[in-house]
Amino acid sequence: MVSRGDVCWLDLDDPRRSSPAKHRPVVVVQADAYSHSALSTVVVVSLTSSTWLAAHPGNVFVPAAASGLDRDSVANVTQLSTVDEGDLGPTVATLPAYLRDDVDAGLRAVLAL
Repeated sequence: MVSRGDVCWLDLDDPRRSSPAKHRPVVVVQADAYSHSALSTVVVVSLTSSTWLAAHPGNVFVPAAASGLDRDSVANVTQLSTVDEGDLGPTVATLPAYLRDDVDAGLRAVLAL
């Protein structure tokens, strides 16, 4: 069972234009009330090692030390995906509260909430 803020690996489809693809880390953004229920799907945001994307509105720079990954990354809030929980790899780390808050703010901006 995953929780909001968990960083996991996910195998996505082959690359198509700007869609997230390949084996990549993601951060769970779905509320725990849903993740800890009988639902089998989870909403995630893709992480990318293309740190220049941090300059885009709403995206969040994620230091390697905070993500459990071997390099700095960026939470690309425009790349939301709903995936089967069984497709997620083990949790690598859980983002600290300040980064979860920043991702939340980015999601609110991109979704106009």
